[in-house]
Amino acid sequence: MDYTTVSQKKQKIEGFRPLPPALIKNLDDWFRIELTYNSNAIEGNTLSRSETAVIIEKGLTVGGKSLREHLETTNHVRALEWIKTFSTKKPKDITEQDILDLQGIILKGIDDNAGRYRNIRVKISESAVIFPSPQRVPDLMAGLIDWLSTEDQMHPIELAGEAHFRLVSIHPFVDGNGRTARLLLNMILMTSGYPPALIRKEDRFAYIDALEKAQLGGPRDDYDQIIMKAVDRSLDIYLKALEDKDGKATPEKAPHLRIGQLAKQVQETSSTIRYWTKEGLIRIADKTPAGYQLYSMETIERIKQIKALKEQRYTLNEIKKILDIE
Repeated sequence: MDYTTVSQKKQKIEGFRPLPPALIKNLDDWFRIELTYNSNAIEGNTLSRSETAVIIEKGLTVGGKSLREHLETTNHVRALEWIKTFSTKKPKDITEQDILDLQGIILKGIDDNAGRYRNIRVKISESAVIFPSPQRVPDLMAGLIDWLSTEDQMHPIELAGEAHFRLVSIHPFVDGNGRTARLLLNMILMTSGYPPALIRKEDRFAYIDALEKAQLGGPRDDYDQIIMKAVDRSLDIYLKALEDKDGKATPEKAPHLRIGQLAKQVQETSSTIRYWTKEGLIRIADKTPAGYQLYSMETIERIKQIKALKEQRYTLNEIKKILDIE
């Protein structure tokens, strides 16, 4: 895989150093919410992005949501802060105990087995993947750490993606494997000077499908592309903020599209876009002062997914389930 483009973007960011403290804080705050919301949503947490922000920024509780969902949010933020302490280290410095501690933070107050390997067999519902027996987990984890401590030929993104894949395939814990693997991915990226990779909720179906395909012995191309795109997306967010002329750009200021512009981009009619919006397949990002609906650039990718599924003759309700739309 060609890592030239992402490496060049990383070098471009390096050219801006030292980065303005206010901008760093702004980006850190944004990523804290986005990483927490998306990683938890991939695992089934029903808190919305705005509800996640309220819990993180205001320390408030959200009515109608479970204690577990609140703890998943606050624990994930603590885990993100914890992996930042590794930013001055190298991937080879990560230990087996670090991974146990990381999972322990994620499941604190949720699972009595937090911070311990599983002693039972596990299986993902509706998946054909067979995970190793619990007796094999300690040796497999020791092997993962041994590989990580000696591997020095891989590109950092390839290394991070491989570590994530190996951990989630060992599935060493009763719960929290996906979140731990994604945080390990970002720990390795951050020790290598990259921003954290953002795997979005809307990519859940493709992400899980690509993982399972590779775990069953199929090609890794789809999985590798998902990791690459996640890193590339984060690099673009940093570059946009740094290159903004007034120095005040934020990820929230990413360009939005009016309905006509969006329809043209995806080659659909405005009435179809309105209908899909009404049905909850796509969401409005903002409104103009005059009340016109605005859509994020990411909606283009969502509509591509919807169109591809419609071509396979899925109904709108089936598409909602596949794309995990609430």
